[in-house]
Amino acid sequence: MTEPLPSLMVPTASWLRSTTHYRWLDHQGLRLLDFAKPSRMKLGFGPLDDDGDLSEGAQPDATLTARHTHVYAIASMRGLPGCLPLAEHGVTALREGFHDARHGGWFEAKPSSSDTSPRKQNYLHTFVVLAASSATVANIRGAADLLTEALAIWEGRFWSEDEGVFRESFAADWTDEENYRGANSNMHAVETCMAVADALDAPEWRNRALRIAERFIHQLARANAYAVREHFDCEWTYLPDFNRDRPTDELRPCGLTPGHFVEWAHLLLKLEAALLRTEGHAPNWLLEDAIGLFEAGIHAGWSRNGTGGLLYTVDDTLAPIVENKPHWCQAEALTAAAALLKRTGHTRYETWYRRIWDFIDLHMIDRRRGGWIQELDAANRSSARVYAGKADLYHAWQATLTPLLPLSPAFAVAVAKQSG
Repeated sequence: MTEPLPSLMVPTASWLRSTTHYRWLDHQGLRLLDFAKPSRMKLGFGPLDDDGDLSEGAQPDATLTARHTHVYAIASMRGLPGCLPLAEHGVTALREGFHDARHGGWFEAKPSSSDTSPRKQNYLHTFVVLAASSATVANIRGAADLLTEALAIWEGRFWSEDEGVFRESFAADWTDEENYRGANSNMHAVETCMAVADALDAPEWRNRALRIAERFIHQLARANAYAVREHFDCEWTYLPDFNRDRPTDELRPCGLTPGHFVEWAHLLLKLEAALLRTEGHAPNWLLEDAIGLFEAGIHAGWSRNGTGGLLYTVDDTLAPIVENKPHWCQAEALTAAAALLKRTGHTRYETWYRRIWDFIDLHMIDRRRGGWIQELDAANRSSARVYAGKADLYHAWQATLTPLLPLSPAFAVAVAKQSG
């Protein structure tokens, strides 16, 4: 599939025009897909250890299951053996295993008698909808029904029309709404909204993505020099001390996350492309803010101690909190660089795209045991301070696929059009 006008601006010598680089990306993506296949469990998918075996005491995980379903559904459309059965397995697990038959919605783990107060998180439901959307495009059995139900829950329970964002969490029976508005789960919701809009030809979801971006980025982050604040209460009061005692929390660490600055950057560019493709116009601030976010993320997070890589968190003054370098931060940074290169043709982004891939290649791609090392410490040694083992497939694999596709439509529809 060819990119529209932006592809004409990519320099002739760019890696994004290199057949050899495309083959390398494909090869790395295939390695990741194969490495993650042993994560299949009786119910869904579970976390892998550093060697690619199920972690000791591994339990099925709903977010992992949704992400793996999304990935393997798309991979199945590329003609890759073994991926369709894994996508089907994921859809079945989400429909039958993690689902709350009494109140509707999904739990992170299959409920047991010892679970006294499981909560229903927007973060998880965002990925359930994304998985169902991609699986529907791939014509996976049961996916369309899953998408219908998941969308009804996501829209009916989590979407706040007045605020233009998604609510964060509820008790199992949908009472006790959490007094929190989170940038992380809403950022992923932007991706999912765009995927649903393309899968169902439903522009209202694209407009919701724009409303989320406008609040968290154009209003809040832009006023803070594009340093994205993560934590707010329901009255939109910033919570600077949120999770101060949990600096290595996997989803809501205290402080600011430069990896999210750059992740927002490429999502804004994809949203701009989607609006231009479908509506013929898009707000100018989407490009302006994407550039600002990338620059802010690189400034705040890249090579703060001279060893390369994007660190995990900084405080409000941009002083490092956790200097470890998760793999997903690097993946999102290079995805943003690729998107900006496609959109602007500026050689600065070619330089960053190459620099970030060089860092990943030399420090994170594990050629001995497979997969990507999920986290490095400040000296680029393997670490498990935040993320143990090699559970994640989603971020790394999408980083190998994004450069091969246009900014719009979303992954599943883009691959379906390419394959067709």
